[in-house]
Amino acid sequence: MQLPSTMQAMVLEQQRQPLVLKTLPIPQPLDKQVLVKIIACGICRTDLHITDGELTHPKLPVIIGHEIVGMVVKKGSAVAVLKEGDIVGIPWLGYTCGKCKYCLQGKENLCENALFTGYTINGGYAEYTVANEQYCFPLDKKYANASGAPLLCAGLIGYRSYSMIDEAAETIGIYGFGAAAHLIAQAAVFQRKKIYAFTRDGDLKAQQFALQLGAEWAGDSSKPAPVKLDAAIIFAPVGNLIPKALQDVDKGGKVVCGGIHMSDIPSFSYDILWEERSIQSVANLTRKDGEAFLKLAAQANIKTETKLFQLHEANEALQELRTGKFNGAAVLMMPD
Repeated sequence: MQLPSTMQAMVLEQQRQPLVLKTLPIPQPLDKQVLVKIIACGICRTDLHITDGELTHPKLPVIIGHEIVGMVVKKGSAVAVLKEGDIVGIPWLGYTCGKCKYCLQGKENLCENALFTGYTINGGYAEYTVANEQYCFPLDKKYANASGAPLLCAGLIGYRSYSMIDEAAETIGIYGFGAAAHLIAQAAVFQRKKIYAFTRDGDLKAQQFALQLGAEWAGDSSKPAPVKLDAAIIFAPVGNLIPKALQDVDKGGKVVCGGIHMSDIPSFSYDILWEERSIQSVANLTRKDGEAFLKLAAQANIKTETKLFQLHEANEALQELRTGKFNGAAVLMMPD
């Protein structure tokens, strides 16, 4: 395959500033890396946290984006499994050391030396990227399009959040019904769970969307849950939802915070935490999470709701995500 020498990319040069469309040399894979021609890259709320300066240590300048679907077009000399023509997904977790205490305990998501796609290594708002072979997920060709991209972070972090709750939980509240929620809700309904969807107050469109995906109930986040919940997952980056969710969950219930950033959590009285309720944060993902979720996604026939943008429209897409102008997930499509 004849490759061009340059590519287009939307680059974050400075936080709190728009991305800049630039022409850059196509990166070359190292021994254990593959060069991937990007087909689509999802736009994640984490991308907003990076561009808006809420995550404070990006490698600048950086190409953001970590919900990448693409095709391997070149491989390094030590690549063992992947081959040219393979369809792969590239997630947030881009490298772990395998040697720190967390890696040795099977907690690679907490690796002390981890690198993250679109944050500390270049990501997917570009026509090409390189990635470490061991951190790419082989994908079925049916995902070689926009529908596959949200699975790589919204789906994965949604699944890790969902896997934190007790398997016996039947009534589950989801707070913030965006990209991650619309995917994991389908998986939960497939497993015969009852989903209660909480949205921004008055967001009737999102509430109807949740009901269409099989939720038992959908309503404003300020409203009490219509039943006692066995567990709750918070995807909205809104700290005051934690005491609200604690009030909604039953004895022994768990509140899982699925975001990488959240606004300050207000103080609350101990009585809403008592009776063995708990709060659990979620950090990153493991490769095992990815393998398990992609298997479940196929079994449940999970479908993604996407709004498509061209690469040069990345700033507009981020603004629409910031203001909640669409349901599901936004995806950047690369030129053929």
